[in-house]
Amino acid sequence: MHITEYFEDIETSLGHKGHTYSVGEALTIAILGSFCGLQNVGQIHHWAMHENTRALLAGRFGIRHVPCYPWLLRLLAIIEPESLNRCFMRWAQSLMPESGEGLTLACDGKAIRSTGRMEGRESALHIISAHVAELGVTIGQRTVGDKTNEIPAVRELLEMLRVAGCLVVADAIHCQTETAKAIVARKADYLLSVKDNQETLKRDIEDYVRDGALRKAMDTAETADKGHGRVEVRTAYCTCDVGWLRGGVAWAGLSCVGAIHTQFTSKKGTSSEWHYYISSRRLTAEDLLRHARLEWSVESMHWLLDVRFREDFCQVADAAAQRSLNMVRKIALNTLRRYKEATGSKLPFSKLMLGCLMDGGELMRVLSFAENGHNNGN
Repeated sequence: MHITEYFEDIETSLGHKGHTYSVGEALTIAILGSFCGLQNVGQIHHWAMHENTRALLAGRFGIRHVPCYPWLLRLLAIIEPESLNRCFMRWAQSLMPESGEGLTLACDGKAIRSTGRMEGRESALHIISAHVAELGVTIGQRTVGDKTNEIPAVRELLEMLRVAGCLVVADAIHCQTETAKAIVARKADYLLSVKDNQETLKRDIEDYVRDGALRKAMDTAETADKGHGRVEVRTAYCTCDVGWLRGGVAWAGLSCVGAIHTQFTSKKGTSSEWHYYISSRRLTAEDLLRHARLEWSVESMHWLLDVRFREDFCQVADAAAQRSLNMVRKIALNTLRRYKEATGSKLPFSKLMLGCLMDGGELMRVLSFAENGHNNGN
């Protein structure tokens, strides 16, 4: 299925008839330009106007008229963001296997900082993303006004996604009984970080783990990493005996309590910290180490948005266009990640994008990994 077919049902905020330029063609140009690592609409338009690109657009996509820069920006701005989001999620979930068993779904939010300076806005756009760590694929998102609205937004997002079998990992802001209930209701499991927003829960787990006799009976695993002049040792402790936990019945399906002690050693000395967790899945200490680390996969995707696309510096003064561009960039990252996995490429994203920019054939090869579901290339 051609990727553009997933976006045929896009709605617009204005009654644009597309007599000269179509919204779908503008979106296709933006997606292809993002595969090439182009960071803003100005760069995408400049690339699209090049003779070689125009020949590619006409020959492969039937796009014979490239809109001028103001029109390209206007077309992206009139796309109804929620309509595009539904299409994006339908495409992204086509990249998923039928079962979520064995997959870790990391949820977290990111602000597009440049939007905080838009006229009429009191805060920056804050976008919550659901990212499948093992696949490196973002499968859904929700936009909220600011970080304080993240909690209900994550629950709403999970309602829209096929998450059965996944382990949903999230930071402490989402350690809420209603969020745990929502995850279990979707036939998924949760692994939630416990911090001071759940003061009693944190204190009870902390007291249990810090008790030497009790900790000795817990399942234990350890990893050590060296790099950048320091050694990091992470030690996990897990127990599936949760009957002692006060108020444990309030957490849907609670089956496991755990903690990770991290010790950092460098020339400056040694420091350490503790992190506490609850889960509806019966985890081993090794499981806890692995899944807790995979929570950072969504942060890695956010880093790529900032470093490769300079999203925080995007000067487009329209919130709808900013949301559209955010999804276009995630389409590019999803596809490039799949391409790397399927081909065994060791090239960094920057060089893969440069290859797409310089070689239309390479661009088409990468595009093919956006079009054929999760079995493509296997």
